[in-house]
Amino acid sequence: MALALPLAVAHPAAAADNQSQTPPPVFKWRLLLSYDGTRFSGWQYQPSTPTLQGALEQALTRVTKLDRKDLCLVGASRTDTGVHALGQVAHFVTPFGYNELQDMHAALNGLLPPDVRVREVSPALPEFHARFSVTGKIYRYMIYNDTVMDPFHRLYAYHNLSKLNICVMREVAKYFVGRHDFSAFANAQRNDRVVSSVKSISRMDIIEKGPILHVEVEGSGFMYRQVRNMVALLLQIGKEALPPEIVPKILATRDRKELAKVALVAPPHGLCLVQVMYNEEHLRLPEDGPATSFGRHHTISKCKLQYY
Repeated sequence: MALALPLAVAHPAAAADNQSQTPPPVFKWRLLLSYDGTRFSGWQYQPSTPTLQGALEQALTRVTKLDRKDLCLVGASRTDTGVHALGQVAHFVTPFGYNELQDMHAALNGLLPPDVRVREVSPALPEFHARFSVTGKIYRYMIYNDTVMDPFHRLYAYHNLSKLNICVMREVAKYFVGRHDFSAFANAQRNDRVVSSVKSISRMDIIEKGPILHVEVEGSGFMYRQVRNMVALLLQIGKEALPPEIVPKILATRDRKELAKVALVAPPHGLCLVQVMYNEEHLRLPEDGPATSFGRHHTISKCKLQYY
């Protein structure tokens, strides 16, 4: 597949002469990604194990001919081992521009494994940052609540055998809504990811679809394993093993050890990053950049049907 050529870049000698006067240009590109996290050790790059960042950087280096360190790839959420995504966002940079993005888009998906897909490629403003420009995120945890697990959901839903009290779970979910210190619901060894443990949750909905429960949480941000720890406590209350009032009590302790006494973290395969949200101002496209690529449809030639 022939890629659209990068826009013209100054001759190396001329660039060297001008280096002291003006910095080299930097072009920023935004990616919208979906992936099945089953076989990956999370987003963060690791040299000895498959990760989402590693797979994406490998494809990008082949397409752009740049070193992974020059790409400066950043993801909006460093999803954990086994966690999935419908709407992960990432950005990377190049020292050259493109006059169109469909060829690059198609090439990336051709190089990526089938459990990872780039849904959109677009130019981004210099001030856009996939992680630091985030205004909110939506996560969904899926529970299969029946005695017999549907094998088609085994990689994407936690199997809960006992009957859950959905009404109580919905009432308890209200305790999480609002601005709270969620220290008791985050794993301490990974709290270096965030500046503050105080987060705002705007909604926590429990949606029933037959035997499947969707626990959908929207908030300003989440700490490492926070959603899975919240779901774990909800499950214990839904099983009626714990009283509803334990939620505000554990929140007030700000101590992860207190939660560990009553609930183990929910497994990762039930969790999915649904959407990452930004201010519209940050999502504006540069005036002189190419159009967003949503993928290319292959043309099917029309033929005359013959009946025998």
